[in-house]
Amino acid sequence: MASNGNDAAKAKYEQKVPVFYYRPTHTDCQLLREQWIRARYERKEFVCVERQEPYSAGYREGFLWKRGRDNGQFLSRKCILSERDGALKYFNKHDAREPKALMKIHTLNASFQPGKIGQPHGLQVTYLKDNSTRNIFVYHKDGKEMVDWFNAIRAARFHYLQVAFPGAHHADLVPKLTRNYIKEGYMEKTGPKHTEGFKKRWFTMDDRRLMYFKGPLDAYARGEVFIGSKENSYTVLPGLPPSTQGYHWQFGITIVTPDRKFLFTCETEEEQQDWMAAFQGLVNRPMLPQEYAVEANFKHKP
Repeated sequence: MASNGNDAAKAKYEQKVPVFYYRPTHTDCQLLREQWIRARYERKEFVCVERQEPYSAGYREGFLWKRGRDNGQFLSRKCILSERDGALKYFNKHDAREPKALMKIHTLNASFQPGKIGQPHGLQVTYLKDNSTRNIFVYHKDGKEMVDWFNAIRAARFHYLQVAFPGAHHADLVPKLTRNYIKEGYMEKTGPKHTEGFKKRWFTMDDRRLMYFKGPLDAYARGEVFIGSKENSYTVLPGLPPSTQGYHWQFGITIVTPDRKFLFTCETEEEQQDWMAAFQGLVNRPMLPQEYAVEANFKHKP
């Protein structure tokens, strides 16, 4: 009986959920789960299509609180997402004609990071500039507003991918709209000669891009490493070469690429095992044709 009731409610309140709309799971942040419930039962957004305009119109404009790159202060910034322009833009001054940053939709990603940002509605937006990752951190005090921005980005990405991959099934496009990071956390690293001292850095595993930052809220990655597949001579090994010196944490990882070896250390054995599993999952996964293009354009940075 309960199952029949749930099915009936789902048929009624989820009859017109857009393909791009993010359906949260139990692992997602509270904001996404709460707004998904409110959208269905309180606002009835998937019964009345006109109520989906805030994220489905192809254009969105408003003000978000953006974290300053240098001082860490959040300041109100005008933001415009335009599918016609193919970009998300933000402006440092409300009356500015030229944007401070222009983020192309085809490289855009958005991920809710309330713990890291320190705001319950905190969103991390990343994009590529000159083949390097850039981060901005934003939030809005209104939870619905923030989730609408998130789904507007997903809608723009969906419509871009439909044009880029004509004939592709929706099921193949939806996982590409936004993505959560495979893993994040601190490790130590050394430079390309392996003679430099190890330095503590914040690492983010964004699919095959392993990026490292001085801290978790840095705007720019200090460097990036492409993690390919074993068929292309990428290997992950526990430990460090015997001659390695200058590290503080005892649990090492060596990533072997066609170009060089990358050496990392973790604070605990558990962290080492978690990172190893993340890296091994990528190495074991055959590379897609478009990933070869990424690898070819990739510049390993010290």
